[in-house]
Amino acid sequence: MSTTLMQTVQRNCDISDAKDNGIYSLCTLVLKLRNRYKWEKDMLPWNEPEPADLLDWIEERENFWETISDKSYAPLPVDGETISPWDSASINKSLEKTGLVYGAGYGRSMKAVFFLAEKIRTDCVEGCPVVVLGKERAVELASPFAMLQDGVIYIRRTPLRFFFWDHILDIKSSSRDSLYFALDHYGLLDQGKLNQSEIKKHLDKIVDYETPIFIYHEVGEMLQKTFDSNTLKKIVSNFPHSAIELVARSLKDILADTHPQGMISFIIREKRVTSLAFYVGFLDGLRKVLFPEIIDAFSQFLQSRDWEIIVGASRCCRENNLKLAEKMCNIADLIDHQPLPHIQERFSKEILIPLGLDAPN
Repeated sequence: MSTTLMQTVQRNCDISDAKDNGIYSLCTLVLKLRNRYKWEKDMLPWNEPEPADLLDWIEERENFWETISDKSYAPLPVDGETISPWDSASINKSLEKTGLVYGAGYGRSMKAVFFLAEKIRTDCVEGCPVVVLGKERAVELASPFAMLQDGVIYIRRTPLRFFFWDHILDIKSSSRDSLYFALDHYGLLDQGKLNQSEIKKHLDKIVDYETPIFIYHEVGEMLQKTFDSNTLKKIVSNFPHSAIELVARSLKDILADTHPQGMISFIIREKRVTSLAFYVGFLDGLRKVLFPEIIDAFSQFLQSRDWEIIVGASRCCRENNLKLAEKMCNIADLIDHQPLPHIQERFSKEILIPLGLDAPN
């Protein structure tokens, strides 16, 4: 592997962070910087940096961002050529014999996402190619662990390990029952309390067993056509960092999860009780607002183990959110044809206020 290639990808990752770290709340930003520090220092998820070292590093990082926030993303040096950082297909074709995989796209609030990682294996799920990645050679702050790009599903195992560790060690009271249920099934509770030493031993087992549910989320994302990517991009580009964007992204996620070939259907078909528990435990924010049926359904399921209860909750959720998606698409179609303040008002009255959300700034 060319060191220059890796350095260039990482430089583009750093520029993305410098330009768009403001999309995160202060708390979220600190958590992401902590995990970025761990990656840079090659630390395991459960190893914590010394607070003084981390704070010094964050200060250096923020000072560094100030020097590059106005820079452009650089083309990548591959096989003696320079290729646009957005041309993932051409770059990956040149990287085929190296065991490395490159990715480029956009995440929340159109933040640029780049990565370079080692390939563990390839697969095919529901006719869609899947690439599972291991050690990361270049990362940015967002580091989504599951991505759909150009018809290919990428699962990034390193960020997924951090995701599980962080959520297991910092369980919210509202998620306690469901996550403890899942962890108990894995034998990771000791007299009703988390056994951290056992969690460390079995973290990879959890990640490997639960990986398919994230693959099937992306399958649902690929197959659901009601609320397409172009509509989402139109909404995000015109209403970035707003409640409108957050509802749109959450809605797209829920439609993917409840698609007949998506995550929930896979969990039901395979009767994966831990996966169901993790799904309910990880459901938060607007996704929980859009899928309230699953909370009561899961409580009933724990008593009866009747999967038809989950089937009914998923079906009801999908029907409701298909109607919401139709409303959002109709309003989004007005973009470029009517003044944005008028469109924003319609989003507020027809979408946000009925969901109990404040109007966007």
